Amino acid sequence: MKLISAVLKPFKLEEVREALTGIGVTGMTVSEVDGYGRQRGHAEIYRGAEYQIRFVPKIKVEIVVPDALSAFAVAAVEAAARTGEVGDGKIFVSVIENTIRIRTGEIDDAAI
Repeated sequence: MKLISAVLKPFKLEEVREALTGIGVTGMTVSEVDGYGRQRGHAEIYRGAEYQIRFVPKIKVEIVVPDALSAFAVAAVEAAARTGEVGDGKIFVSVIENTIRIRTGEIDDAAI
């Protein structure tokens, strides 16, 4: 199993959700996060004064998928989240050793 964590622009969330649902992903966790990458924030002008935005608002999507589905899930997120502009985000893939559904006690692929 793989944990796929994607940090992306907030307005891309619905497109990413639809893409993942389309390939059979049945659940996801979504968090509102702030951070920065290479762009290190940006400057904005408000009422004539310039100020620095150090942390940019993003959305973090986390899904756990069977190994066989991971490449398709990564490709779906990448295609749906891409705008071609700076700050599109990142995708991280990690190995998950065990998954247990608390309600039923199912483990691993049956639990996701």
